[in-house]
Amino acid sequence: MSLVVQKFGGTSVADSGKILSAARRAINTARQGHRVLMVVSARGHTTDELIKAALEINERPPAREMDMLLSTGEQVSVALMAMAIEALGERAISFTGGQIGLVTDSFHTKARIKNIDPQRILAALEDGFIVIVAGFQGVDEHYNITTLGRGGSDTTAVALAAALKADVCEIYTDVDGVFTTDPRIVAEARRIDKISFDEMLELASLGAGVMHSRSIEFAKKYGVRIHVRNSMSDAPGTWIVGDNEARRLGVCVTGAALARDEARVTVLGVPDQPGAVHTLFREIADRRIMVDMIVQNVATDGLAEVSFTVAASDLADTLLAAEAAARAVGARRVVHDPNVSKVSVVGTGMRYHHGVAATMFEALASVGINIQMITTSEIKISALVARDQAAAALRAVHAAFKLECPPQDDPPGYVPQPPIPSVDRTTDDLVVELDDPESHRRFLARPDSGMEGLVITAVDLDDTQARLTLESIPDRPGYAASIFRAVADAGIMVDMIVQNAGVAGSASLSFTVPRQDGPRTLEVIRTHPEVQTVILDENLAKLAVAGIGMRSHVGVAVRMFGALAARDINIALINTSEVRINVAVDRSRAAEALQALRDVFGIKHPSMSNP
Repeated sequence: MSLVVQKFGGTSVADSGKILSAARRAINTARQGHRVLMVVSARGHTTDELIKAALEINERPPAREMDMLLSTGEQVSVALMAMAIEALGERAISFTGGQIGLVTDSFHTKARIKNIDPQRILAALEDGFIVIVAGFQGVDEHYNITTLGRGGSDTTAVALAAALKADVCEIYTDVDGVFTTDPRIVAEARRIDKISFDEMLELASLGAGVMHSRSIEFAKKYGVRIHVRNSMSDAPGTWIVGDNEARRLGVCVTGAALARDEARVTVLGVPDQPGAVHTLFREIADRRIMVDMIVQNVATDGLAEVSFTVAASDLADTLLAAEAAARAVGARRVVHDPNVSKVSVVGTGMRYHHGVAATMFEALASVGINIQMITTSEIKISALVARDQAAAALRAVHAAFKLECPPQDDPPGYVPQPPIPSVDRTTDDLVVELDDPESHRRFLARPDSGMEGLVITAVDLDDTQARLTLESIPDRPGYAASIFRAVADAGIMVDMIVQNAGVAGSASLSFTVPRQDGPRTLEVIRTHPEVQTVILDENLAKLAVAGIGMRSHVGVAVRMFGALAARDINIALINTSEVRINVAVDRSRAAEALQALRDVFGIKHPSMSNP
């Protein structure tokens, strides 16, 4: 008999009518012959009200007692849900996180799941009960109640689906599924029928509010198929699935997202030497600050600029750390901008298309929006813009890729042949085969990292690229668009793109292309009327660390930078995403750098994939 996990959010259980509606949905599923496990959030605004009550008593309430308080919201919901199901003629039983053996670490208010003992749930399901579990909560090894932080009920649901090997995890919410962008900003946003784990992880991390990134990390790690649906209708919803199931030939961009409340920090005059970047980000990681975009461009006169973004709420602490690090490495100064936003486009089809960057940058230029920073991954392009232009930027890129229209095969720019590989296939492929059931069981049993531990799925080397750098480019709308349109029109595939924040009216721009296309790209760019200085570097190697949990685990970049610094290997370029960190180093040090990263992440060459 199949097992269905159904999660109902706070808006879906806000009052007695909605609780009864959710109960009927669970009963209907059970009567179709499925075993049903429900995960329920606190009702409506209960959590906000509990936080308000705590602050009225104590301006700085202890984290342990906050967990004790906040966990009561879900306990009310599960009890009422069990009562509703019993009233409708079926048997139900409710459990807290602790009662079903959901064990976490002891980091109160932001705990991570270490292990789940499914035996009590399985016994209740075997006895014919609809099982209802309180989301958002667990207990640590000392039986203290803990909570999982923002999006915790999603995380609970997907973790239970993983532990019980459920056939599907249904996430019921107040919207019809995952949309191409936020419909509150772009009225034309369209529901997506299926999306890959990586695409959803990028969108969730970039501000798409339907699901939290931690739950998507769980789903990707354990291969849990997720169905996002509206609890108040029978709309088909959105499936979040593996790459092969989600992929559509000819579709380059799946969605666009906006992270509105960002802040940019730039450290000027960083010595271009091993260890400087590591020192900078170690100071920040030590304060448990989550860094988003990281951009380091090519050094000039032995000095580099390193820019990165953080949540605006973390800016004050970040500046203290950055200034301390700047003094430690002998950098000139730290500047910041508290009023920026990040607009991004995401799609696994980017691997198969050229011209995606040009289209995005042209869209921004067409509405007079200047790009302050650019960073890319294999499936994402992000641009930093002024916050007061953020909504206009999102509308422009959504329209440019015609995301309001149902996907069509083979739009302009589609390259039918496979993309240039991002990994040197003469080295070992280190990707973890997470689709293998044996791998699932091995990982679930790992006591050291726990279910929610970081998994490094690949450490890759690509020494087939060349880098082009444009110095002192005009810091105005449209310049980057014109460069990448010329490159796209020449049929050249671009990989990494890095543009750092402009200082005194100018900026620097670097990007990589296949090495065999380097000279041709150089000639294309030299014909541009505003290009003054362009440098081609064919002595480049790209190293990438990819994983599951990189977004939610602080310090992955620090470990990477530290491993290279320990071997006196300098970093020439940095480019980040939610699932991957890329750095460029001198090609002559590539093999040594690859081994350093394998060593620091515990990847044994050649046979072991998990750290």
